[in-house]
Amino acid sequence: MSFAERFDSFACEGDTIRCEAEGFTITAQIVAHDCPDAPDQRQNGFWPSLYKDAPGFIGPGNGFRQRFAEAQAKAEAVMEAWRKGEWFYCGIVLSVERDGIEMDSHAASLWGVECNYPGTDNSYLTTVANELLPEALGAGRAAASRLAATVTGWAAT
Repeated sequence: MSFAERFDSFACEGDTIRCEAEGFTITAQIVAHDCPDAPDQRQNGFWPSLYKDAPGFIGPGNGFRQRFAEAQAKAEAVMEAWRKGEWFYCGIVLSVERDGIEMDSHAASLWGVECNYPGTDNSYLTTVANELLPEALGAGRAAASRLAATVTGWAAT
C-alpha cells in the first residue's frame, strides 16, 4: 500500500495526493509550516566549517578548501532562495475518510519538511506521505471503531 500519485516537482501549499487502502481514502496535503525560523536557525551545521569540532565540518583531506568553497556557495544559494520564497518548510498532513465520511482530519503528520528545496524534485514529499500511511490507517481504523460503537450504542437505546 502506497500513494501511486506523486506531488509535483514544483508544489504549493494545499496540494494533495490521494490513495485507497483498506476501504479508506487517505489524503496527504502540503500545509505551510508557520515557524518563521530561517534554515540556518533550524539546522545545526547548516553553514560549512573548517573546524573539526564544529557542526558543519567538511572533513579533512586534500581539496578541503575547494570543498569548503563549494559548500559555502551552496549554503548561500539555499538561504537566498529561502529569502526569496522559492522554497518553504511545510507539514505533510494525512486525513482519512470512509464512504465520504471524514474519520480523522489529522490522522498523521510530519513537520519541517522542505518543499521546492533547490536542486530537488519534491519526491521526498511523497516518501514522507508513504511513511505516514500506516499511522493514518491506524487512526482511521480507530475512528471507525469509535463511530461504530457510538452508532451501536445509540441504536440499542
